[in-house]
Amino acid sequence: MNSIPGYALDRWIAPGDSARAVLDATTGEPVGQVSSDGLDFAAMLEHARSVGGPALRRMTFHQRALMVKAMAKHLNERKEGLYTLSASTGATRKDSWVDIDGGITTAFVYASKARRELPDEPFFVDGPTEVLSREGTFLGRHICVPLEGAAIHINAFNFPVWGLLEKLAPALIAGMPVIAKPATQTCYLTQVLVAQIIDSGLLPPGALQLICGSAGDLLDHVTCQDVVAFTGSAATGMMLKQRPAIVNNAVRFTMEADSLNCSVLGPDAGPGTPEFDLYVKELVREMTTKAGQKCTATRRAIVPAAHCQAVVEAVQARLAKTVLGDPRLDAVRMGPLVSLDQRREVHERIGELAREGEVVLGGQSLPTRLEGADPARGAFVAPTLLYCPKPLQGEAVHSVEAFGPVSTLMPYDSVDDAIALAAKGGGSLVGSLFTHDREVAADIVLGMAAWHGRVYVVDRDSAKEATGHGSPLPHLIHGGPGRAGGGEELGGMRGVLHYLQRAAVQGSPDVLSAVCRRYVRGAATHQDSEGLHPFRKRFEALRVGESLVVGPRKITEQDVEAFAALSGDRFYAHMDSDAAKANPFFDERVAHGYFLVSAAAGMFVDPAPGPVLANYGLEDLRFLTPVYFGDEITVHFTCEQKTMRYGQGYGEVRWAVDLRNQHGEIAASYTVLTLVDSEQPAAH
Repeated sequence: MNSIPGYALDRWIAPGDSARAVLDATTGEPVGQVSSDGLDFAAMLEHARSVGGPALRRMTFHQRALMVKAMAKHLNERKEGLYTLSASTGATRKDSWVDIDGGITTAFVYASKARRELPDEPFFVDGPTEVLSREGTFLGRHICVPLEGAAIHINAFNFPVWGLLEKLAPALIAGMPVIAKPATQTCYLTQVLVAQIIDSGLLPPGALQLICGSAGDLLDHVTCQDVVAFTGSAATGMMLKQRPAIVNNAVRFTMEADSLNCSVLGPDAGPGTPEFDLYVKELVREMTTKAGQKCTATRRAIVPAAHCQAVVEAVQARLAKTVLGDPRLDAVRMGPLVSLDQRREVHERIGELAREGEVVLGGQSLPTRLEGADPARGAFVAPTLLYCPKPLQGEAVHSVEAFGPVSTLMPYDSVDDAIALAAKGGGSLVGSLFTHDREVAADIVLGMAAWHGRVYVVDRDSAKEATGHGSPLPHLIHGGPGRAGGGEELGGMRGVLHYLQRAAVQGSPDVLSAVCRRYVRGAATHQDSEGLHPFRKRFEALRVGESLVVGPRKITEQDVEAFAALSGDRFYAHMDSDAAKANPFFDERVAHGYFLVSAAAGMFVDPAPGPVLANYGLEDLRFLTPVYFGDEITVHFTCEQKTMRYGQGYGEVRWAVDLRNQHGEIAASYTVLTLVDSEQPAAH
């Protein structure tokens, strides 16, 4: 039988004598043997901390993001083998697309967002400078640096590819090595995925290790520098979260657990409306995709009482077209659950739910049509819809999760009742709403938000491009309060920051500039010894803190009149002396702020062709002191931060700009963003 090895200390380790078989969900045939007996968990953690961590921390965010991008590209070119093996988990081709392509795409998105939103540094500066003293000589700033431990990722059986990649990508970008522990039932697919990553040679030694089988005493060796991210049942998560080493060392522990997600049909969305049809289509999709084995699947369908029968009939009509069977067959739309044990558990949960309602579709029996599969060997469960007539009085329907193709229909009479039913789930990953009434949308979204990590609103206007109730996206958080675990995974750079330690740094402007590698206003500046204009320098030659001071330029009434005529901006404060004096902020007519910005550009820009390729924007523009006719402005133009754009042939340079009047007061302050030619050639 095929052995499913673990990967530890940069080598593959075969399962020991206690290995047990994992079975194909459709045929019941063995896929391979699994055991973690040969793994030294304490040594794995030490290897991650002493080998993988230092190697990753020597890289910048951009370098790590490019590594993740290359990894995703490598996997994308080899994904067909993953699809073939994925069928053994019970997944159809469409199910596997969510898992495999969804996971690879998540890695691509993280790589792209990190290069756009994080600096080309091994640390991240969080937020603005805080002025802590009257004269500005003592300041504070927050920096975020990678923790110096390991990220332990414990994943569920339902998404063996996406589950690994959605956690791995942000951890690697943050600079933390990963020990991945997939669920044993489907670890054979994760093992092939990890083998493809290791074979690529893209990750440094110690950056990724894999446990197939039990995690043993792994969590007894964690320290305050380690992070645990768990996906699975709330009971298991709570047991792990209470391990002494985790509690005593205040280990960061994020959990994504049980979730009785709901989907609300708005009172306006009756039969015949686009929203009604969209609701039914989405409800059936959530019941049947991955055979309902999704943490985000719709478990509670909250519907206006008057429309419940119409929903049952519409769901029944759609399910009649859903073919169950061997997921390898093109005609099959829903495969089996992951195992016979899982099937047994789902049937038990259906029995518990039926005590508060009735089964209106599906239930214990299978459809007469089962394509290419033996119902005695495959873990098949019929799509099942229950009806609970008094859901506000129910308990089990809001606390028992049948982790399969099962949903419960719940009637409501008012919007307040719908909100109350949504909250009775005790905290969920996602709640959805189908309505075309904007006021209803506002009321229900705000009513649901405290109980859900994500609120998905669909109507006829967004449906064409909407991604689905059950689809977590790397841009937005994936997690939820209460019984859903209280964690927040994904969410763009929020997912990366989870692996970083935030520290408040206090000191002088010069110290903060040196620590943060970016100019802080008030720090010492320097000018080119030969008087060379900074716009004459390529990216590599520029130095943070290099400054240009130009001016003064006297601002005249003729300037303001000309700018008003050219721009069409004839706001009274610029054109009417009496009206300006009546304004509490001005003593007289004032110059346009945008004229001052334009005039400043005319003062500091070197017009000849050169290394500066483009000005692509301004940030943090503030007008602080009015400029009157006769005032003189001087521009202080300082290189604030440099970020290399690898493979593009240029870098981004941020310039701090201060416009000061003849009294030294700041009239305007902002940041100019430029793209500057580099000595590094562009990749082709």
